[in-house]
Amino acid sequence: MTDFVTSSHMARRTAAAVDAAVGAGRELGLTVTDATVLHELFSVVVHLAPAPVVVRVPVVLPQSTDPVEQMRSMQAELEVTQWLADRGEPVVAPSPLVPRKPVRRGGFSMTFWQFVPEDHSKEPDHVANAEFTADLHAALRTYPGRLSFLSAAQPWWITQSLAQLERCPDLLGADDLERARGQWRALEPLVRSQDAFAEVFSGVELQPIHGDCPPANIFAGVEADLYCDFELVTWGPVEWDLAALGPQHRAAYDRGAQRHCMRQLNEDVVGFVNAVGMLRAMAALSLAPQLPVLVEYLQPALDQWREMPFTRAR
Repeated sequence: MTDFVTSSHMARRTAAAVDAAVGAGRELGLTVTDATVLHELFSVVVHLAPAPVVVRVPVVLPQSTDPVEQMRSMQAELEVTQWLADRGEPVVAPSPLVPRKPVRRGGFSMTFWQFVPEDHSKEPDHVANAEFTADLHAALRTYPGRLSFLSAAQPWWITQSLAQLERCPDLLGADDLERARGQWRALEPLVRSQDAFAEVFSGVELQPIHGDCPPANIFAGVEADLYCDFELVTWGPVEWDLAALGPQHRAAYDRGAQRHCMRQLNEDVVGFVNAVGMLRAMAALSLAPQLPVLVEYLQPALDQWREMPFTRAR
């Protein structure tokens, strides 16, 4: 049976992340007297009050996460969000009170952001947010920085996780695992190679994209809704940012794209990113020992995946 962390272990992990964030903030010259955890799941998000600074500390990560690669990805996120903020785009921006670079402390990597008051009365409207995502894509089209092709898919992690799940049959049964492996063999080449993707999806334009479902990652600020959580920012098809969303969301995105004279979503690419997204959900089961709630949280996705036809590259 799979061994899961206990609630006391998770509490200690959160406390250690908060201590690391406070220590790093003070070392950078911030006054911190009342650190408050705003959110915790995959990351612990800490407001370093009274400083108007929020620290995001990832705590649930694949076992083989390379700290050097993690810091590189964090730097890309900081650069992209600052570039958007400089152009007046509605985004949660890096804090101007500390150097714009990630910090490593106490075994944790972390990034520093401006504190923005949240409007807790707002209910998320993911359909409206899907149309809002087209505005983000329009803004990102001219981003000059270099980004890797579909790094957001984390193909190394999918491969690693499927191997890990072989030792955890209580998380993913043998038949499901074999199906996932077969589908990944068919799709992995298109995820790892831009040339292979272009050969199958000829003429589909690529650009900088958010990488992690922006319709679900829009922060309800008191003064405005803001794009946030660019941890997986990448180069790829815009369809990636709409993966696993329904026809209403895609229609809303297309309305937004039309306003910006951008292309409509390609249904073949939608099928591809949906299939890869489902495999990433399977991979996320490998994180359940660190975050037990994932077993219940991912069950609907697993049930849906079992009903989906087997997807192959065209």
